[in-house]
Amino acid sequence: MTNFIPIFPLGIVVFPGEKVHLHIFEPRYKQLINECYESKKPFGIPTVVNNKLQEMGTLVQVTDIVQTYDNGEMDVKTQGLKVFRTLEVIKAVPDKLYSGAIVNYPENDEDAGNRQLMQKVIAGVKELHRLLNVSKDFKKPEELLQSYDVGHHAGLSLEEEYELLGLLKELQRQEYIKRHLQKVLPMLMEMEQLKEKVKLNGHFRNLSAFDLDLDI
Repeated sequence: MTNFIPIFPLGIVVFPGEKVHLHIFEPRYKQLINECYESKKPFGIPTVVNNKLQEMGTLVQVTDIVQTYDNGEMDVKTQGLKVFRTLEVIKAVPDKLYSGAIVNYPENDEDAGNRQLMQKVIAGVKELHRLLNVSKDFKKPEELLQSYDVGHHAGLSLEEEYELLGLLKELQRQEYIKRHLQKVLPMLMEMEQLKEKVKLNGHFRNLSAFDLDLDI
């Protein structure tokens, strides 16, 4: 399926199913949001990395306009629907302030993948959060969590999150996050040990002295 959608390029990655809150202040995007909300039609958020519009993005639906300010700015709630691939950007759309794109929707495998592997990923994300001293409520039972649910919480860079978005099989996404965690967790553990050493430095400690009179 190929179709035209309005686009709102942003320096973020939106995953399917993700709820995203946006503050809208530019006239072109105020127009886009109002039209999409009234017509109940979705729009696309293609990811911008290093000031360059990327090929992949996520179709999103406006679920609520929470507040409209006197100057027309808005706080809105949106939800990610599905991944799209941009075929052509339409910079000037007749009678519109915003741009659009011709897109298609690659087949995206969103099954459970490998549940044992996903449990390892979840355990790794929990350990990451413990080391960073952060807490996260995923608002879902662990057995229902998938890669998209933890993608923003595994310490990925924007570029890495975009790579994850481009993986169209759940098993591939689980493997990607697992490999990332295998790389960053040992580094964080080393930092944790270093912090403990620094805390001890300069403090009195009970240490057993080496006994020079021991028989050798």
